[in-house]
Amino acid sequence: MYYSAMEKLGIEKREILVDRVGDARDAQSEAQETFRSSLARFQSVVDTPDTALQDKYDTIRTAYEDSEDAAEAVRDRIDAVEDVSEALFEEWEDELDLYESASLRRSSERQLAETRDQYDSLIARMHRAEAKMAPVLEAFEDQVLFLKHNLNAQAIGALEQELSQIRSDVDKLIREMEDSIAESEAFIERFQSAQ
Repeated sequence: MYYSAMEKLGIEKREILVDRVGDARDAQSEAQETFRSSLARFQSVVDTPDTALQDKYDTIRTAYEDSEDAAEAVRDRIDAVEDVSEALFEEWEDELDLYESASLRRSSERQLAETRDQYDSLIARMHRAEAKMAPVLEAFEDQVLFLKHNLNAQAIGALEQELSQIRSDVDKLIREMEDSIAESEAFIERFQSAQ
């Protein structure tokens, strides 16, 4: 119903798809920066043991909440991309039966298959990046809970042991998001140049 209303306004599904892929790319970029910032805040807490413990807890908790919000934004954007792509591909398939020209129909089918392959690769990459967020969020949440229940200098010392693993997880996540962002940009460029 939404897509029909948009088409009446002159906005095609392909335009909505390109916009939503762009939005997903932007959400991943924002999440990437949030995770980098959160890691830096976490690092600063571990590296400065003479800071007030409550301040350290607040810093880590805020970093975790920001990361959680960024991850949710990425999930929402991916869902929006999947929603519009499903409608676009369904419409495209239905309209193949409307062709009178067999050669134009075959050309459109081939283009549909190529676009679907590109999209499948793109959405798989987005989901891989999304999946890498959960372990990082879980590690952050563990540290927040540990500090919350053990606000003492010993807790800060114990966090230092976890820092290298969290840093490694965040680095992997950021690389995966960079790949997904690049693939999103390539998809948008290919889709726009085909018009």
